[in-house]
Amino acid sequence: MSLPLMPKATAVWLVENTTLTFDQIGMFCGLHKLEVQAIADGDVATGILGLNPTMNGQLTAEEIKRCEGDSRAHLKMMRSELPQPVVRAKGPRYTPVSKRADKPDAIAYLIKTYPELLDAQVARLLGTTKDTIAKVREKSHWNAGNIKPRNPVLLGLCKQADLDAALKRASRRVAREQKAAGITPTDPMAQTENTSPFKDFDTPESAHRHEPFVTFGGGDGQQPDIAPEDMEKSLG
Repeated sequence: MSLPLMPKATAVWLVENTTLTFDQIGMFCGLHKLEVQAIADGDVATGILGLNPTMNGQLTAEEIKRCEGDSRAHLKMMRSELPQPVVRAKGPRYTPVSKRADKPDAIAYLIKTYPELLDAQVARLLGTTKDTIAKVREKSHWNAGNIKPRNPVLLGLCKQADLDAALKRASRRVAREQKAAGITPTDPMAQTENTSPFKDFDTPESAHRHEPFVTFGGGDGQQPDIAPEDMEKSLG
């Protein structure tokens, strides 16, 4: 439901000049009934001049009288033939002045930690330019000596949800490019699972390199089993 022009001023006029209920006025003006009650009590909208909705063609006197006679009825705004205001497209992300000096650090973090992100994605996340990103990458930025990679989420320059969404889009793009080039897409999780930091001690891989293979006891009080030939090598 579209709201009238200057909702609070319209609510002030309706409170002062009609017998409509607080629910009816609040529903029409997009306000809570308690806020309308506060307007009637003089606690809210003090000093605001009332705006007559019948003068600007948003309501008719007959519509007001109809709703005054039925407290369950809702006010219906008149259809206007005037063109509706054009919704302005969302502009670039605004960054407070106090945080703008942190942008180079955030850029350095993203291009180092997530190289799959395009410059356009980094620029959109941080509200910066591709030229600044290129200077940080090439270390030709005027403050390159003091730039330290820092997480933009912790700096308050972007939201974690926006960063995750950008990473998902980047991973899908990389997968498409690898598929088009005939390369099997790599799975970082699979690489992580196949790599064990203890493979030199407790995996059969050590047997292929003729190294002592130790099997740790399972809690039955037995000593670890060591092959005799391996024992001789270790003692010799």
